Amino acid sequence: MSRSVNTLRSQSLPFLFKGLALFTPGGDLIYCIDSSKQGHWHMQLCQALQTLLHLPEPPLFLVPCYTASLDRWLHPYTQQLHIAAEAYPRVWRYRGLLNAVFETPMDHWQMIKAPVEACDPAVIESYQPQFPQLWQNHNLVIRLDQLSAQNSANTTDADQTVNQPDPRVADPAISIAADNSRPQGYVLRLFVASHHTSTTRILENLHRLLDQVLDVPYTLKVIDVTKHPDRAEADQIAATPTLVKVWPEPVRRLVGDQLATDTVLQLLDATSSDTTASAQDP
Repeated sequence: MSRSVNTLRSQSLPFLFKGLALFTPGGDLIYCIDSSKQGHWHMQLCQALQTLLHLPEPPLFLVPCYTASLDRWLHPYTQQLHIAAEAYPRVWRYRGLLNAVFETPMDHWQMIKAPVEACDPAVIESYQPQFPQLWQNHNLVIRLDQLSAQNSANTTDADQTVNQPDPRVADPAISIAADNSRPQGYVLRLFVASHHTSTTRILENLHRLLDQVLDVPYTLKVIDVTKHPDRAEADQIAATPTLVKVWPEPVRRLVGDQLATDTVLQLLDATSSDTTASAQDP
């Protein structure tokens, strides 16, 4: 794959920075350089892709499967430069391109094991009808702050009256100073056994609750196990309805009558070291 990246690197890179990259299934790339190491997150790249490719919502399902990250830091005692670079299997073949945009002289990349539930091929492919642009290759290699600058330069009063964004979705042109301890988005899956009145009621209640309590984007995917029994087996779904929090890790689930407001809130706040028993995997 031949791409011209030199024209996209008009801004020099800082000596120390965090680099984040998000690829699409079609091979496009959007990335950011964060010298503060606290101002940018993969979720912001999803939001930028939404604007750039005119998607109906941020493609949060790409995280973490289509992501890579790099950190340039100085050892506190030796003051020697260290580079830690990690990429998931689906973007492993793009290491040469990542080295070019992050100006890494050697191949420092290590492969991260992909979480099974978050990166299941069947689930990812199920998003293609809703996000066909992501499966197309636009020969796109763009840096987030350059996209923001371009958007600012091209914005006119007339432009401001069309394509108004969803108020729940942050403008990718605005740098969000995020708390490192807070998730920047959620990927949820609801497993049901056919669509009927109770399923509709559960969905309405979940969307209402998520809209009320979350101030970050989320994706809620509904999977009918009667139509996709392989998905039920792969995800070890023993009963329906089951709500699974796929991202951020760790994966957590709620089954049946546990889908009450308080337990869903516990699910969203679950961490690897402090999770209530009702929101843990069996």
